[in-house]
Amino acid sequence: VLIFSSATIGNPSPCEKENAPIKTENNGTMANETIKITVNSQRFTATLLDTDSAIAFKELLPMTIQMTELNGNEKYYDLSKSLPTNSANPGSIKNGDLMLYGSKTLVLFYKTFSTSYSYTKLGSIDDTAGLQKALGAGNVSVTMDKN
Repeated sequence: VLIFSSATIGNPSPCEKENAPIKTENNGTMANETIKITVNSQRFTATLLDTDSAIAFKELLPMTIQMTELNGNEKYYDLSKSLPTNSANPGSIKNGDLMLYGSKTLVLFYKTFSTSYSYTKLGSIDDTAGLQKALGAGNVSVTMDKN
């Protein structure tokens, strides 16, 4: 019986592939899959993950929605239909995270904080400079569209 290790055949082991992209349900990004998010006149770009949830979300675009303020750190909107989910507790929410709570509630976070709740991550805002100011303190109209 011959046993070949990765070192024997010249391929790097998984541990040696430190710069190789790891694609999972929670962190693989779609190639060139960005969307535009406009709040008042300020425009942001978000990169979506390569997941069934994010793909189904993108199919709903374009949309202009009235997002509701919650907890001084997020805006949310209840979608008209359920999307596929793969919820998990991220432990920490980051400013600019775009997520689903349950299967129908779209959430855009504008502050970083710890959480005990579970979400399905759809993607995140690429550059969050000005996001909190743009979203403001109350409910806000947000337009999301394909790039």
